[in-house]
Parts: sequence; structure tokens; C-alpha cells
Amino acid sequence: VCPQLLRDASPRVTGHLAYRALIAQADLPVALRSQQVTVWLGAKQHVVQYPVRGGAWLNVVAIVEGALKGDVQDWDHATHARDLQTAMGSRTCSPLQDLVAAIQTWRLWALCDRPPMTGAHEQALGRVALLGDAAHPMRPYMAQGAGMAIEDAACLHAVLSGPQLPMEQRLTHYANQRWERNARVQARSIRNGDIFHATGLERWGRDMSMRLLGERLLDVPWLYGG
Repeated sequence: VCPQLLRDASPRVTGHLAYRALIAQADLPVALRSQQVTVWLGAKQHVVQYPVRGGAWLNVVAIVEGALKGDVQDWDHATHARDLQTAMGSRTCSPLQDLVAAIQTWRLWALCDRPPMTGAHEQALGRVALLGDAAHPMRPYMAQGAGMAIEDAACLHAVLSGPQLPMEQRLTHYANQRWERNARVQARSIRNGDIFHATGLERWGRDMSMRLLGERLLDVPWLYGG
């Protein structure tokens, strides 16, 4: 629907590959079990892990830059830890290498997105409105894809249950309220990916800034403050 009605281009391939795994913590060595959110940042790659299902399971996502072997349209691949270990190489720390080696089943996605939105016409046009990834697919470096979709849905519900205006006018009002925020999150997600995967002096500056500023650097008041 999106390319035919609101845009003239297909989603762009980012060159980033996401390996995802969900494993029962009881199936991991004791030293690898965790109830904390942990992120490893490396050159052209990063890994995040966090507990789910009341802490009984561990969700692990590793994103590396590289080319997908096969058709990018075949978005869900069964793959093996060996592929991820090869992609990450030997530059990673021992705990991370141990975690990747301990998980035998991974799923692989080639990440695609679109440029940040440029106007309300990309969120709604005439009597057609889009929300979530259909309107503004974004890279996962702010973990906001689902969050923006939920915000879209709440806004769309508000305009549809509000004054009985012509439908086109209601949808235009919805798009005007949403597109700039969505575009800002799209742009910040791309920027975050560059920072997460930084190399050279940029990587050194990132690490030093995180040491000095800590949580203040990670806070995003315009996003999380409502």
C-alpha cells in the first residue's frame, strides 16, 4: 500500500543484519544468565540482551553490518551461531563470545527502512491513512518502532472518535499531528546506529562521553517525556 499510494520507492536496504535469539535462562551456563539490560558496542556491530517473561528467558539481538547471503525479501532465515561468530570476528570480549556460542538457534533479518518522512502526505492521503512501519519504518537503534505505532494508533483513534468532520479532514489532522515526531525518531535512529557502530576517533569520543555523562547522555526528554 505504501509505495503505491504515498511513495514511489521501495524500502532501502540498510546493510545491517539483525540476528535474534530467545533462550530460556535455565538452558544457559550460570555465568551467562542475567536480569540486567546489557549492551555491547563495537566497530560496525552491537549486541543487546535483556530478560523477558519475568526473567525466565533472555532475549538477545546482535546487529552487524554486512551483506545478506540470499534474497533480502526472504526476511526470516534460520541460521546458526557460527554465522554470527564469523561476522563478529575475534575482536569481541570473552563474555560476549561465550554468550553467542551458547545459543545454537538464531533468526536472521536484513534490516530495511525508508528516509525520514518529509511531510504529512506520507502519513495520510485522501481517505487513506498509514501507521507504524507502513508509514515510517525505522532502524531499531532507539527501540521505538512499536512505540511510534502505538502513538499513531492512539492519535488515529482520537481523531476518528472526535468531531464528525469529513474523513479526509480527520485523517489530515491525524497526519499533521504525527509526521514530524515520527520523522524525528527516524532520523535519530539512523544517527544512533552510526554512534553505536562507530570506529576510530568517533568511537573513542563516544566511549569517553558515556564515561563522563552516563545516564544524562542516554536520556531523550523530547521522546520519553511525552
